[in-house]
Amino acid sequence: MSTKILIIGACGQIGTELTQKLRSIYGNDNVIASDIRKLNNDIVNSGIFEVVNALDYNQIEHLIEQYQITDVYLMAALLSATAEKNPAFAWDLNMNSLFHVLNLAKAKKIKKLFWPSSIAVFGPTTPRYNTPQYTIMEPTTVYGISKQAGERWCEYYHNVYGVDVRSIRYPGLISWSTEPGGGTTDYAVDIYHKALKEGKYECFLSENTALPMMYMDDAISATVEIMQAPSESIKIRSSYNLSAVSFAPTEIAAEIKKHIPNFSISYKPDFRQKIADSWPASIDDSFARDDWNWKHKFDLASMTNEMLENLK
Repeated sequence: MSTKILIIGACGQIGTELTQKLRSIYGNDNVIASDIRKLNNDIVNSGIFEVVNALDYNQIEHLIEQYQITDVYLMAALLSATAEKNPAFAWDLNMNSLFHVLNLAKAKKIKKLFWPSSIAVFGPTTPRYNTPQYTIMEPTTVYGISKQAGERWCEYYHNVYGVDVRSIRYPGLISWSTEPGGGTTDYAVDIYHKALKEGKYECFLSENTALPMMYMDDAISATVEIMQAPSESIKIRSSYNLSAVSFAPTEIAAEIKKHIPNFSISYKPDFRQKIADSWPASIDDSFARDDWNWKHKFDLASMTNEMLENLK
């Protein structure tokens, strides 16, 4: 039976690029994109697109049966900064959408499930530097609490019901092709836009706030690779630590100045500073590297070059 993929939340920051990548591998007709609204973009126009509410079990089940779906990528979520403004809805969306697909996998309607976790599962009591795979997890944000609970449920459904669920804890993701989507690490996307448009940027985090980051191409590669890996290689069924680079606003600004010498940055920390302070500064992802051969390609210099070239 050939791979037939359903992406829920295909119009989001990760979903957009993931859909394009999966269509290039499996063919347009084998990758069904879906989201709560239909936009006029490449994702909608380049293949099959369905409007779906991630909270509607029957809708999702219907699509899975209609297209004989084997793999689901659940990318719908309310991100960290946005979730703080609407905690009840964030919990509802982030948790119940996961239950729907876990239960469909439990019922053997699908074979494999990808669900993204995040560095938001960690908290102020977690070791900040080289954060280990197994460590203290006391998240302080709605987003982090929902992701940490989600990890436990994924592991439970694998252990108790044999569900083939796979997950990675994304760091901050940087992409030129989609606008920032309400995350705490989004300054590292916005800064490139503002550098080109205005030559200056006011950062909502303080200058030395180091956070784990990753260029979107690397994140998409990791997502595809963990799903393509043989089941026996996936030894962690909660979620894998994933890392590429770590940097602070002052470092990204210095890298941009190499391309735009007159660029200037100022700092005006807001409520997102408290969120960032509760997250790791760097991540140990040796389990992902050992178990399914994860390797990142982009560092800060090559990422900055790609971002500025593509945004121009």
